Amino acid sequence: MTAVRKQIAIEEEEDAAQLKFPPEFKAADALLISEVHMLLKVRKEQNEATEEDMDLSTVFTKTLEYTDKFSFYQNRETIQAVRSMLQNKNLHKFEAASIANLCPDNHEEAKALIPSLEEKFEDEELNEMLEDLKTFKDFQ
Repeated sequence: MTAVRKQIAIEEEEDAAQLKFPPEFKAADALLISEVHMLLKVRKEQNEATEEDMDLSTVFTKTLEYTDKFSFYQNRETIQAVRSMLQNKNLHKFEAASIANLCPDNHEEAKALIPSLEEKFEDEELNEMLEDLKTFKDFQ
């Protein structure tokens, strides 16, 4: 099999909508935007605490701004509670991170954005989960 055919075969096997990921993603965790934001803030604080005046890269700064804008959960306890709640729902780690990061308003939006949820949850069950996420988001 030629290299091109192998690449095509691999690409056909990968489909996030069906939770088919390449082998290198099998052991990887999917982070919430809020978790990335916390990590970047810590890194920025560490940089500011050093005596050397090192400029942060433009990419770092823009990523920090992006995560600040789209970070729905503001503290560690809330993030842990969201993770815990989603882990108890029999979600793939990609689905859990997607739901938490996108915060869809209802089951229809959730299923449109994350097609793999279609067969996993009844509409009412998914709406309950989304309401729980909204509660975490609103009361922190």
